[in-house]
Order: sequence, then structure tokens, then C-alpha cells
Amino acid sequence: MSATHLIVGAGSTGSETARLLASMGNLVTIVTRSGSGPDEPGITRIASDAADSEQLARLAVGTSVIYNCANPPYHRWTTDWPPLAASLLQAAQANDAVLVTLSNLYMYAKPTSPMRATEPLDAPSVKGGVRAQMWHDASAAHDTGQVRVTEARASDFIGPDLGTNGHMGDRVVPRVLEGKKVSLLGDVDAIHSWTAINDVARTLVALGSDERAWGRAWHVPTAAPLSQRALVHEMCALAGVDPVKVSSVPNVIIRALGLAVPAMREMREVAYQFQAPFVIDSQETTDVFGIEPTALRDTLQTTLASYGHRRGSDIHIPS
Repeated sequence: MSATHLIVGAGSTGSETARLLASMGNLVTIVTRSGSGPDEPGITRIASDAADSEQLARLAVGTSVIYNCANPPYHRWTTDWPPLAASLLQAAQANDAVLVTLSNLYMYAKPTSPMRATEPLDAPSVKGGVRAQMWHDASAAHDTGQVRVTEARASDFIGPDLGTNGHMGDRVVPRVLEGKKVSLLGDVDAIHSWTAINDVARTLVALGSDERAWGRAWHVPTAAPLSQRALVHEMCALAGVDPVKVSSVPNVIIRALGLAVPAMREMREVAYQFQAPFVIDSQETTDVFGIEPTALRDTLQTTLASYGHRRGSDIHIPS
């Protein structure tokens, strides 16, 4: 049976979730400051400040599930997230809607891999503390019967349409297709979990509609980990180009860039995630909801084809 859903945020995950919900016959509203999002049947785009709690509550009237897929700029997390998270929580409560939040792994202690969704929150960074507090507030409201909430936690995204927001997006894929060297953060040989965007969407939709999910967090089903170097070389193999050189950006360069680029300056706080194995265990989500992670090869194939299409060429994947 179709329902009405509201998504805050029209980035890669918010847009993919909207498309999935609409393809299932649901009515979807996407709220962003600019009114952006997929221009497709079943999807309505609204320009509004989601941090305005009264306005968001009005927009959410009749909504069954609210999805938090917002992503404020890195350097504004401490100022932008608290009012936005509070507004989303109030809108869900006012409309008896389930609140599904897309989050990350920043709130866990510097990891002893693999990380599990049931581990205590002990954020080693300011940004991790912000996300941890968001979950504490939502969980407390759930436990007192004010609202139904759940959270999906993912590792670094991989897939098409990441743009400049993903480690394996615009800064990497075009260079791979051109056979040029790639510079990445941290230890390029440390294994790392990469979460496919389409698996994020599938998980968000499942959590919002299944009461077994409510009241706790879950890890998005994620394929087996692969180091940054191995991931880039797998892209090369699929794209039919010789393996490109993969190197680590020197710390002195990162510090210098941080003086002029706020996002790069903020990256230093969470650089530990790329200096040692960073792996999640998502098996519980698969066992409970039956969501199998997309094979990494398939995700890379889709990603390369997407970038190839933008360049006006086809990427032929060897069998």
C-alpha cells in the first residue's frame, strides 16, 4: 500500500531514497533550501529551511515516515546540526511519523574493527560528538513514547553521483578513466568499508516500514572491505586501463590546504578513519531484514558507467 514520505536532503542518498520510494508507488516530498532533487513522477520538491520547526511540521502533515538525509557542510556541524535535528524530531512527533536518520560511524571510539551497531558511543572527535548527541536525543524521545525513531549508520559512500562529497567521487573516478595518478588521505593500504548508495536507500526504506527497526541503530549492509589502493586498481581493471599510481597526500599538504579550505581543515579531526583498518559488521541488518549488500564490483561498474556517460563514452566491463 502506498504512503506519503518526506525526505530532508537531496544529495546522493536522499535522491536515491526518493527514487526508490517513488518506484514503489509512494508519494515523496523532498525538502531542501534550494528546492533541488530528482524531477521525476511521484516526487515533489519544496524549497524550505528544514531547521524551521514550525514550517517543517506543516510540510510533514500526513507523512508516514520522515528521512533525515541532510548533510550540512563539515565546518558547520556544531552550529547547523542541533537545530536541524531538533526540528526533524519535532516534526515526526507532531505528525506521528517515524523518523529515520542516516548517520555515520563517527560516534564510535577509534575502532577496533569490526564495529557493530550495538557498541557504546564514545566519539573521539567533535563531529562524532554532534552525531552521538543527535542519537541520544532521538533515542530518549523514543524511550519515553514521544516518537518512533531509528538510525542507519553507513561507512564512506561509493557509487554514482557522489560529486565532490565522496572520497571515491569526482576527485578519483575521472582520473582513473584518464589513467592519471590518484592521491588519497591516510594509509592507502589499510582496509576500509565502503557502503553503496543504493544499499543506503534500501536500508532507510526498510527501517522506516518495519517496527522491529525502531528504537535502535543499524548498520547499512556493506560489502567486504577493501583498501583505497585496491579499490582504485579494481576500478582500473573494470575500466580497462593500466593500474594508476596511488599515493597518500602528505600531512604538510593537508595542513596547508586546511588554511584555505574549511572542509579540508575539518578532515584532520577524522583522519584516523583512514590511518588504520576501518571496518563495520552489518550482518545483523542482513539477518533481520534480508538486505544483502551489493557486490563491490557491481557498484564500481555502475559508477564507472555513470562517469563514462557524462564524458560521452561507454565503459565496457570485461566479463
